[in-house]
Amino acid sequence: MAGSKSVVLAALVANGAIAILKFFGFLLTGSAAMLSETYHSISDTGNQVFLLIGIRFSERSADQQHPFGYGKSQFFYSFLVSVLLFGIAGWESAKHGWKQLTGGSHGGGGHAGEAVDLLFFTYTPPAWLEPVWVNYTVLIGAFVFETWALYKARAEMQRQMQANDWAGYKEAFRKTSDVTTLTALTEDTIALAGIVIALVGITLEQATGNAVFDQISALLIGIMLMGFALALAWENKRLLLGESLQPDEEAALRSVITDHASVEEIRDFRTVYFGPRNVLLTADVAFEDGLSTDEIHEHITTLQEDLRAVDEGIQRIYIEPES
Repeated sequence: MAGSKSVVLAALVANGAIAILKFFGFLLTGSAAMLSETYHSISDTGNQVFLLIGIRFSERSADQQHPFGYGKSQFFYSFLVSVLLFGIAGWESAKHGWKQLTGGSHGGGGHAGEAVDLLFFTYTPPAWLEPVWVNYTVLIGAFVFETWALYKARAEMQRQMQANDWAGYKEAFRKTSDVTTLTALTEDTIALAGIVIALVGITLEQATGNAVFDQISALLIGIMLMGFALALAWENKRLLLGESLQPDEEAALRSVITDHASVEEIRDFRTVYFGPRNVLLTADVAFEDGLSTDEIHEHITTLQEDLRAVDEGIQRIYIEPES
């Protein structure tokens, strides 16, 4: 939990600073790509706030209304991020890029002393100010901030990969229940990609004198954000609906039970996530005949210890003896 929180805090600081820089760049240049990137960074900043709220709620102790705790709040707030923030930011970015593309508006390069239409007024930059260099400076600065945030998120994900013996990022993304780190890692990667797209669009506009490259980059950033919103929503949906452990992980846990000397068979076996690294396991187990109640109780205690040794994320284990 501490690792996830530090990742989110690092991303919050980076994205907040970047959003301010990008918006300042947009105000000076009127760049479509820069406005799309501003939407992107604002959504990223709001994302971190929601994730911190989710972490805070998940730390609350179990009570009568929530006997298994509040761990799923992280899944809910991460889902909210994908729908309200990334979806809206992606749509607004794509809409702005498409509007400028079809309306024939200027792009992000501009020229010193050339008036640009901003959100609510027309602004003429100083004659000495080259707008394109404002964009370059802001985007390069944003790249540095995002690289730092990505480094923090990647380090936490690699720590989890080593702890769980996951072969790579593909397996980690499929198996992890830590949606906070997953969201931050993916978000930072997408952010770096968006910065590169914006830089390419502005550079091509400067090289060709055609504003369409800046406008297309804004459209691409918006489409990329909406795609990520769908992927993140899908990832959180499975956990909100109560997904079980992956089949290979369940198979390893089943083996612990069936390999126990006094167990004859498993009649029923279920797992479900109640939060990041918080799994409930239930099993109906048939023990060999002739065991006393005390002996069955000792065997169940041993099984619980063995199961937790295989997966520390199993917080609650209920084993029901069957005749």
